[in-house]
Amino acid sequence: MGMGQSWVRYWRDGTRPLEAMHAHFLDHVYPPHSHDTYSFGITDAGAQRFRCRGAAHTSGAGMVMAFNPDEVHDGQAAAELGYQYRIVHIGPAVVREVLADATDGRSEAMPLFVQPVLTDPVLADALARLHAALVTRQNPLLRDERLTAAVTAMAHRGATRTPPMRTLARGAQRQAARRARALLTDAYLEPIRADLLARAVGCSRFALYRAFRAEFGMAPSDYQRQLRLRRARHLLTTGATSADAAAATGFADQAHFSRWFQRTYGITPSTFQRAQA
Repeated sequence: MGMGQSWVRYWRDGTRPLEAMHAHFLDHVYPPHSHDTYSFGITDAGAQRFRCRGAAHTSGAGMVMAFNPDEVHDGQAAAELGYQYRIVHIGPAVVREVLADATDGRSEAMPLFVQPVLTDPVLADALARLHAALVTRQNPLLRDERLTAAVTAMAHRGATRTPPMRTLARGAQRQAARRARALLTDAYLEPIRADLLARAVGCSRFALYRAFRAEFGMAPSDYQRQLRLRRARHLLTTGATSADAAAATGFADQAHFSRWFQRTYGITPSTFQRAQA
């Protein structure tokens, strides 16, 4: 997928207003339109220009386009080779729900973006990580963690401010983290959602994520993946193929499993299998 041709990849959640697109356009021209979502575009290469709020704007590589719900804008290439970008659409109901969870129900203010083009590496990184989790159909726990991170990054950078994010006291933090670890250990092969895990522990998703990171040095989704990799290693020692081990331990496909196996252990699954005496 290079800069020489136009292409589009699209993904959407079947249960909530959450969508993502990755595209390269040479000569596509968007007419004036709006979305009923917050829409954030990250320009990866080239440049795109658009009109919004009566003024012309240009987004170059690394910049973020931030459109509030129902904000009218158009769009087209501003460079000879067009532009490549990633965009996520997040419904206001999703944003409101995530912020209510993170602030223990004390946030009624919704983010408002005054400038439609931002140079903000922290926000860009949070959005890029969410986009990757969506389009590669990562497990629900990882998607929810990255959604929370992106929405809280939005809230910190919008014109309206939310109340401080709620965390747990030290004793409660340790108890919640250990309870969550026990639940993940018992059901690591299941597609566990962040809200269900937090409900079982008895705190908010945001507070549980912070507690788990503080207690164990990794996110709940990282711990779940670690347990899956350990199980896959055992299956490989019994003669299972990489494809079978990947399917049995909840990875999207063999390539996804192999990437994480090599990243975690420094060797490929096949190298690990061949080493058995």
